Amino acid sequence: MTKELSYTIEEVAQLLKVSKLTIYDLVKKGELPVFRVGRQMRMDAKDLDQYIYKRKNINMPEPAESKHARSKESLHIVISGQDIVLDILGKYIEKHSHYKPLRSYTGSLNSLISMYNGEGDIVSLHMFDGDTGEYNIPYLKKILTGHSYIVINLLSRKAGLYVPKGNPLQIHSWTDLTKKGVTIINREKGSGARILLDEQLRIHQISPKNVAGYENEETSHLSVASAVSAGHADVGVGIEKAAQLVQVDFVPLINERYDLVMLKKPENEKLISTVQSVLSSPSFQSEIKSLGGYDYTQTGTVLYETF
Repeated sequence: MTKELSYTIEEVAQLLKVSKLTIYDLVKKGELPVFRVGRQMRMDAKDLDQYIYKRKNINMPEPAESKHARSKESLHIVISGQDIVLDILGKYIEKHSHYKPLRSYTGSLNSLISMYNGEGDIVSLHMFDGDTGEYNIPYLKKILTGHSYIVINLLSRKAGLYVPKGNPLQIHSWTDLTKKGVTIINREKGSGARILLDEQLRIHQISPKNVAGYENEETSHLSVASAVSAGHADVGVGIEKAAQLVQVDFVPLINERYDLVMLKKPENEKLISTVQSVLSSPSFQSEIKSLGGYDYTQTGTVLYETF
């Protein structure tokens, strides 16, 4: 590989055939060195080669400079989720503590499973449970078994349907997704938006087979809204903010609670305290207010905690 060649986190994950959160965890531990280009992290090909070589020669002594680098990177944390507010949260955490946030844009369920497996530090969740009508906590009780954790509200926001300007097909409800001639663009499995759609279809006793386009997927709110704007689909599920950015109409159907979960363990005590302090600060809440479209009345509130 040439010296100038570099990879994104996603490309490294594909090359090593592991999840992106695994790569973020290796970066956090200082085992994979990265550099930034704007908001994007990249990795030199030669550094990836060296990492692979060291794994093949695991009994070889580690160079002193590598140990030093790992020590310097040991305070990195991974924040997962897609909302821009998480970028702001990371900025505040870095400004007011010794943590260096890394961003993963993995969906809610996949991030939570990764946390169960020991990867990820702050996981953002917006997972609707159709049986209780509640967000997040029913899933946490089932998935994070054996772990102690705390759930803190980040914000609330409106979720619903993206439709073209003027809503020409008159789509106003979940049942309208079965209308003749209506094609949806879906989110990937494990995302909060996909869970919301699947739960609503179950509640309304609609088979996915009766929803045209159900198998067509995009990996972000913005890409779903863009697909509707470009005419590739008639409707998609997502949050209001993306509709404002892409200039499609939005049909609000539910108030969505967006929470943060962190594991309660001795090494996380300072991190939890830092996050609570940031979320409760007037400056952070003022910045969220300036974005518009968010409800921050519960921001910083502890909603659930195991002991």
